[in-house]
Amino acid sequence: MKNFLIKNREKVLKNLENNCALVLFAGKAPVCRGDQKYHFCPDRNFYYLTGIDKENLIYACFKKDENIEQFIFIERYDEIKAKWDGATISKEKVIQISGIENIKYIDEFEETFSKIFFKNSSEILYLDLENRYFNGFTPAFDFAKKFKKNYPYSNIKNVFNIIGNLRLIKEDFEIENMKKAIQITKQGIENILKNAKPNMMEYEIEAYFDFELKKNGVKQNAFSTILASGKNATVLHYGENNCKVEDGNLVLIDLGASYNYYSADISRTFPINKKFTNRQKQLYNIVLEAQKKVIDAIKPDVPMKQLNEIVLNHYKIELKKIGLIKEDSDISKYYYHGIGHFIGLETHDVSGTEGAILKKGMVITVEPGLYIEEEGIGIRIEDDILVTENGYENLSKDIPKTIEEIESFMKNYNE
Repeated sequence: MKNFLIKNREKVLKNLENNCALVLFAGKAPVCRGDQKYHFCPDRNFYYLTGIDKENLIYACFKKDENIEQFIFIERYDEIKAKWDGATISKEKVIQISGIENIKYIDEFEETFSKIFFKNSSEILYLDLENRYFNGFTPAFDFAKKFKKNYPYSNIKNVFNIIGNLRLIKEDFEIENMKKAIQITKQGIENILKNAKPNMMEYEIEAYFDFELKKNGVKQNAFSTILASGKNATVLHYGENNCKVEDGNLVLIDLGASYNYYSADISRTFPINKKFTNRQKQLYNIVLEAQKKVIDAIKPDVPMKQLNEIVLNHYKIELKKIGLIKEDSDISKYYYHGIGHFIGLETHDVSGTEGAILKKGMVITVEPGLYIEEEGIGIRIEDDILVTENGYENLSKDIPKTIEEIESFMKNYNE
């Protein structure tokens, strides 16, 4: 991992202007209530460059001509905190993981920063200023305000898109982590298919997935599990998971494990009573064929927008054949999302798909769906696809997906 992190830092630094500083913050877990905090997740750009997943750390880098100075600032050891919550990460551990030799303490950050920024006659500060929700309540925004007050003649630039574009192209180390996340997700899905029965609660079925993740050492899911039966499956981000699964319902699952913070994102749809009805088969195979057509079209230089057009063109023909729609515009009533998104250190990875062109090393989801509220049927089928030199690799191809595979698997375990 150390060589991977060193390479990441080298790639980022090549994209920064000369006479600059880069500062990234690990972040802190927000308070839930009282003295309890939410689960901590490191800022993914900080993690991408350091490999450290502890809170309240800072990475700082200074670039002047060919001279590069890199630091990680950590918390000082606190004996009382160590007894209550565990010791802070040591300098030795940070060096071992990140390969960065200059380790200082958080209370030394501002003095160190100001000395080197002045010494280098630096003119630019790069910060991760992602602000999709117009809040600006991150350590980076707080530091930007303080910096601008003390260095009014200097420029602040946003490094978010620079790192984001680099993160889109996955290295072998990242692909192996994603394959591991998908393998664990596969085990969780199979555990659901082995145990799901009519009249169970949605959350009972969800628990079979969670158990498999915990058994494999997964600290947290890649995202909140969607486990939706019947009409609930027509709500894209349904998350209550608290209804009884009626006999005859289809169950839509959209879930994933996170391994070393790399995500899996898989969707499957299955019949709770082990066998699809004729109507369910008809609709399911239309979605499955749409997904197959999209996956087969994946290769470098293909626009993401083109992949969604494949689905729409397929639905224009097939949904008219079965009498579900009369006009092309009717499709939006039953299919109202895009074909997929980038995936990696985040489930919806850093860069949007609007205008994106596929390149070797990208990993995307392919997830066509049909949502027919009046029939209480929601179907989504999703796999994680790696773009290769001449085509693609379906990283989740071993998870049961066809009608025959799902019915056979469930029959073997639910007799």
